[in-house]
Amino acid sequence: MQTFVMLTRLSTTILRSLVSYEELENNVMQHIRTKCPQVEWLANYAILGPCDYLDIFRAPNHETALEVCTIIRSFGHATTEIWSAVEWERYKELLHQLPKKS
Repeated sequence: MQTFVMLTRLSTTILRSLVSYEELENNVMQHIRTKCPQVEWLANYAILGPCDYLDIFRAPNHETALEVCTIIRSFGHATTEIWSAVEWERYKELLHQLPKKS
């Protein structure tokens, strides 16, 4: 499984009340669970700044991560940014496998 970090900014026109946030979340997550059952959610944060949410999840491949983004964009009337991520310990292992400079 690969790790992905996603920033989401919701459209101001989609949310009229605080209840809408929960309804939106329930609808989006239901579709993701149905279409992408192999996705594992690691963390979800409401954040300050130009985006509203930061999500961290694992997916088997980039195509599945793209599907998650597309669901969020279409149901949440949102914009998203997504990046693949490597845990720091794994990154250090990869560094040790690189050829040494002479």
